[in-house]
Amino acid sequence: MASSGLPSGSTPSSGSRRQKPAGKRVGERLKRVRTAGAAAVSVAAARTRAAAHRVGQLPPPPGPFRPGFWRSPIRGPWLTSVFGLVLLVGIPLLFITGLLSYAAYNPDLSPLNDETPDKGVLGFYLFSWPTHPYWLYRLLQGVHVTLGVVLVPVLLAKLWSVIPKLFEWLPVRSLAHGLERLSLLMLVGGVIFEFVTGILNIQLYYVFPGSFYRLHFYGAWVFIAAFVVHVCLRLGRMTRALRSRSLGAELRTDLAHTVSEPPDPDGLVAVAPAPPTMTRRGALGMVGAGSLLLLVVTAGQSIGGWLRGTALLAPHNRDPGTGPNSFQINKTAAKVGVTPALVGPTWRLEVHGRGAPRVFTREQLLAMPQHAAALPIACVEGWSTEDQHWSGLRLADLAALSGLPGAGSVLVQSIQPPGPFTRVVLRGNQIRDPRALLALRVNGADLSLDHGYPARIIVPANPGVNNTKWVHRLTFRT
Repeated sequence: MASSGLPSGSTPSSGSRRQKPAGKRVGERLKRVRTAGAAAVSVAAARTRAAAHRVGQLPPPPGPFRPGFWRSPIRGPWLTSVFGLVLLVGIPLLFITGLLSYAAYNPDLSPLNDETPDKGVLGFYLFSWPTHPYWLYRLLQGVHVTLGVVLVPVLLAKLWSVIPKLFEWLPVRSLAHGLERLSLLMLVGGVIFEFVTGILNIQLYYVFPGSFYRLHFYGAWVFIAAFVVHVCLRLGRMTRALRSRSLGAELRTDLAHTVSEPPDPDGLVAVAPAPPTMTRRGALGMVGAGSLLLLVVTAGQSIGGWLRGTALLAPHNRDPGTGPNSFQINKTAAKVGVTPALVGPTWRLEVHGRGAPRVFTREQLLAMPQHAAALPIACVEGWSTEDQHWSGLRLADLAALSGLPGAGSVLVQSIQPPGPFTRVVLRGNQIRDPRALLALRVNGADLSLDHGYPARIIVPANPGVNNTKWVHRLTFRT
């Protein structure tokens, strides 16, 4: 038999074809998958565009979705931009004062101070809250609340000016357009949520499904994110719109000469404008007058003096009576469950620190060296008092009595039944401020029960709710 010339055990096929490496086979397979995936995405996108085109050919629903529904001849990019410019200044100031108000609680010091424990990176800016100047929190919260109320007419006018945009047809025309609409939804929803919850809190009308602090804090971050995106997208258009007309000329234009702006790509200008019933000057004047009126009936609760009588929107008693204890309070003793029996002759102050606790009666506290400080009370709702003249023991002296003269913090506990802010933690710089007191008297008289008898905390620049009333235990810590 003739020899084949092949090694024993070999076949012609194995010698003439070699198998591809495993890595190369996997690469080719992935390439085929990517190609198929890209083709599927392309087909899906084409079908989506075709569907959108077919829907776009349908007439818009009746009512506000139709261009002829909105007929105001003064609505347009210029008026919208004027209101937008006011909000562009006011809203960042609102946001910054709100963040600083939150920092004033020293939320990073203790969970007891923090009503938003899951804030994560949103608390990146927190710092040790100072005690100088002593009126700092009063100013910040007064500006925050008053400005928020004053901006309500401007906000409503801005929403009115862009309402055709909210009913745009089609609601979503492309991915980019959809993202813009989503940011608009977050912007409008966020601003309404923030203003409504803030105003309800000012009026002490608590209908929230959770803590006001938590809802308002997270809502503010959602809103400001949408606000920044909106500003980045619209700042150029706003600038061009403001330059397109002269403010002075508009303020001199009467009703007979009021006409619509030229058509704009955003569809704010009416397609078939009705005869004007108000000038742009009138619209600006009406909004400005509304804001001025709200300023008059709100600011007095923060400024004080004779203006306090004009603070008609303030929910707290604008006329608290006469006498040394005749200044505003947030909640009465009866409302929070503090009865005269809880603060009667059996009341004691416990001071804890290094070593055995020290226990004092009120008479013993009054027999110690007393110190005085003139400080206001300022609350998150925006109201504040004038400087009241407090007297009592310095927190620094009590820290020394506890055996920790350089204490880094103190836990303050109220005899009030358990609830929010019945326990707070103060930072070391607050303890060491010579004006920080465990107050026993105010304006030359004993504290009233509503103002915290037998003893309360008063610290410069501290939120009112952290100036704990009805104190019965101080625990100093290193």
